[in-house]
Amino acid sequence: MSEHVIVTDEAGIRTIRINRPEKKNALTLAMYEAMIKALDGANADDGVRCVLIAGVPGAFSAGNDLSDFLAAATGDGGLNRAALRFLPALVNCRKPMVAAVSGVAVGIGTTMLLHCDFVVAGTDAIFSTPFVGLGLIPEAGSTLIAPRLMGHRRAFEFLVMGHPLNATRAKDLGIANLVVDPQDVDAEALKAAREIAALPPGSVAAARALMRGAPEALKAHIDQESQVFSERLRSPEAKAAFEAFFARKR
Repeated sequence: MSEHVIVTDEAGIRTIRINRPEKKNALTLAMYEAMIKALDGANADDGVRCVLIAGVPGAFSAGNDLSDFLAAATGDGGLNRAALRFLPALVNCRKPMVAAVSGVAVGIGTTMLLHCDFVVAGTDAIFSTPFVGLGLIPEAGSTLIAPRLMGHRRAFEFLVMGHPLNATRAKDLGIANLVVDPQDVDAEALKAAREIAALPPGSVAAARALMRGAPEALKAHIDQESQVFSERLRSPEAKAAFEAFFARKR
């Protein structure tokens, strides 16, 4: 496991805590690998009845580490294959997923929430999807799920125009179930996970599978997104956007 992903099991709940606070929980290859292992392991463990994904105070996840994107955009590296495998791991997770979101949720830090079954957001949470502004496209099936969830126009504003959402707006659009004070995010998410874990697991699994539908169409859509994402990642627009971003940071 990555030192930046802490996985614990207690009373039927597997907690996957993203723990790289110095980088606002930006995700690296090793962190993706650790989360894939934790999700796949939850499927194989009958003792796990619910998965809880959490961050640290002030940061759920700042998304993919942009240095990986810059390497691919400039031709010095390939697209993060672990990131590509993380997306089907989310789709394939057969256990209910709860998320505890405090602070920033950027890129995959937001789009992964569309696969969760219950999301608790702190009043400090900010959800943003700056893909298009970086010369990329949204991923993780978000271009299919978000329009269904919030309608085309609002999804376009969020995913394409990149307008961020605060916690209240995210709740209104169906991304979050509950908005609480930041200090209460973990406790409320754990409360929801315990409630789910206490239910008959067979009934939960059957109901959840029927609600989510067959995963094949979503997986096919994610594959299509990933292909276009890879193409865009190597585009002149993306290269210019990432170089400008890192120039501003220097």
